Amino acid sequence: MSQPPQRPARPRPGARKPAATPRAAQPAPAPRPPAAKGELHPRNRHQGRYDFPALIKGCPELAAFVIRNPYGKESIDFADPAAVRVFNRALLKQFYGIAHWDIPPGYLCPPVPGRADYIHALADLLAEDCGGAIPRGAHVRVLDVGSGANCIYPLIGQREYGWHFLGSDIDSTALAAARTIVQANRLGHAIELRQQHDARHIFHGLLQAGERFALSLCNPPFHASAAEASAGSRRKWKNLGKLDPQRKLPALNFGGQSNELWCQGGEIAFVRRMIEESRAAAAQVLWFTCLVSKAGNLPLVEQALRQCGAQATRTVAMSQGQKQSRFVAWSFHDAAARAVWLAAERPAG
Repeated sequence: MSQPPQRPARPRPGARKPAATPRAAQPAPAPRPPAAKGELHPRNRHQGRYDFPALIKGCPELAAFVIRNPYGKESIDFADPAAVRVFNRALLKQFYGIAHWDIPPGYLCPPVPGRADYIHALADLLAEDCGGAIPRGAHVRVLDVGSGANCIYPLIGQREYGWHFLGSDIDSTALAAARTIVQANRLGHAIELRQQHDARHIFHGLLQAGERFALSLCNPPFHASAAEASAGSRRKWKNLGKLDPQRKLPALNFGGQSNELWCQGGEIAFVRRMIEESRAAAAQVLWFTCLVSKAGNLPLVEQALRQCGAQATRTVAMSQGQKQSRFVAWSFHDAAARAVWLAAERPAG
């Protein structure tokens, strides 16, 4: 099985060296300033333009989808779901050594660089409680809420940091596709998949007694309805200058099933439900985190975090290309307790 290329970790610009004083004595770090437009995390492997000859060498089928954009540069047609799926397959193979990857038609096909940014920012979050050192290895267990058929977060997180993942989903078809990916790449020792059978809950009924996770992550349904999801996708195409009245575009630019893209009450309802449920799972998850796609939802999310009794909260800004995004993080443990938790999970020696 091929392994991802090794790239030395680079510190974030302006990052401070770990202080000599104990972690418990340090104030909470200042919020990270918003990333510059289009700026990826420094450890993100997807910097600069894509090397299409290299991608095609590893994934020859990509050649059929390569086009010239209006600037004369090699690209793919991001309005073509088949092109996006094969492009993702090529990226995962070249950068992460994932030899086999595919998803069923109509399921969410996410942009890999943005998913990698979330993983790297989560590594930074854990490093806060470890004297600036990123915890790596199988002892770091991560819960991916809503892994979907693509299983992107576990694949990237395991390759980059050696973390072990539990991926959950309510969709049995998505889980079957994810299991095929995991088994084909011989990652069953590092990635477990489990169905949440009750769509009304997120953590309740999913977590087993005695399980502990350093992190939970989630890419929640953003929209309140199928119509809202479709309208949002059309706006994205228009903003990117790709809307052509003579051309039939897909209703959703990256695909996606109903539970992946919309839910009753939309993103804010889902995140509020996650925050409320997290209180009962506080003894099993050190840091809860969730993407928030709409900046206008942040005040309501922050209000819910204040009400839930979290000991620590973060809002971390990210930027990929034209897209500005962020995730919120919260913990029911103070800095000293978080450091003890992570130290206790670390293998001896």
